[in-house]
Amino acid sequence: MTEAYIYDALRTPRGKGRKDGALHEVTAARLSAVALNAMKERNNLEGHAVEDVIWGNVTQVGEQGACLARTAVLASDLDESIPGLSINRFCASGLEAVNVAANQVRGGAGMAYIAGGVESMSRVPMGSDGGAIAVDPSIAIDNYFVPQGIGADIIATKYGVTRDEADAMAVESQKRAKAAWDDNRFARSVITVRDVNGLTILDHDEYMRPGTDMQSLGGLNPSFQQMGEVMPGFDNVALLKYPELERINHIHHAGNSSGIVDGAAAVLIGSKEFGEKYGLKPRARIRATAKIGTDPTIMLTGPVPVTKKILADNGMEIGDIDLFEVNEAFAAVVALFEKSFNVDHDKVNVNGGAIAMGHPLGATGAMIIGTLLDEMERSDKETGLATLCIGSGMGAATIIERV
Repeated sequence: MTEAYIYDALRTPRGKGRKDGALHEVTAARLSAVALNAMKERNNLEGHAVEDVIWGNVTQVGEQGACLARTAVLASDLDESIPGLSINRFCASGLEAVNVAANQVRGGAGMAYIAGGVESMSRVPMGSDGGAIAVDPSIAIDNYFVPQGIGADIIATKYGVTRDEADAMAVESQKRAKAAWDDNRFARSVITVRDVNGLTILDHDEYMRPGTDMQSLGGLNPSFQQMGEVMPGFDNVALLKYPELERINHIHHAGNSSGIVDGAAAVLIGSKEFGEKYGLKPRARIRATAKIGTDPTIMLTGPVPVTKKILADNGMEIGDIDLFEVNEAFAAVVALFEKSFNVDHDKVNVNGGAIAMGHPLGATGAMIIGTLLDEMERSDKETGLATLCIGSGMGAATIIERV
């Protein structure tokens, strides 16, 4: 089987996912084109250099619809002979794009791909596609559907994650993200978004709140308590599924949950022959990929079983992994991962995560691959694992090794 290598990884800064956010004026197609153009320029990709652009995007409606991947290619400077494929595995869409591309290379279906994703959450609100999982009673009722925030609070209740633990993790995420930016750890990956005149729109992660402390978080009310407790109340749905729980402990709020932001990311994946042809040096090998389905009500436990699966499938143990990127969708998700594997927090999200910098749904998976690779190189580590929880109950994971 052909080996699949990562040759480059880059991302835009994350802009606040609001109308006053810096990237609000930039459509998802244009934001994608910024990432694709940077990838082309940095690696001198002329003509039909890559087989396809595989692009993750979650809310595929309106200006993010109609095969956004192909639209992004046409909006970019890539050759029109390169097609585009939009995929949606909710929060892991960007990681799944990377995994699909890697497995295409490994299977011999082309020498190289650009994989990644985008989400313009300020322009196309999360949930505006009206998916059946949440709105069709015949599906939602049978699967005990609750919103993701309630799922995160179920995790906290079922596995004993306290509000103080969640808030402490959020404070640490903010501190780590600030330290990473102050130390220029993202300099290799983060590209500047400019307007048509070449003026800077955004060159840093806009969402960060480095002054966050336990006292400021302590004053925030739980975000999902009202929707959980007010009739008909999603807590009642959850308790029907988990009768062993007396009540749902609502610990999550805006400060210990991922931020709503805009952003795009791209990863260049290819075979050894591709690198030789274009004079590129591989940075890492994609050793393994995995995905799994999980309980759709609690929904967000996926990083645990998918990590067990990817390790078992490849004859590895948790101690074989030097660094972890576990998407900070909610603090309890990361806390559950660390408790399940007895992993030291010093190995997880060492440069901060989505609580501090935000979670642009379709792009985050590709972003954390780049963050993981940059940190492996900076700290001279050999093996890393990236994983995300996923809406409707799934998990995805990727193991990379430096070369």
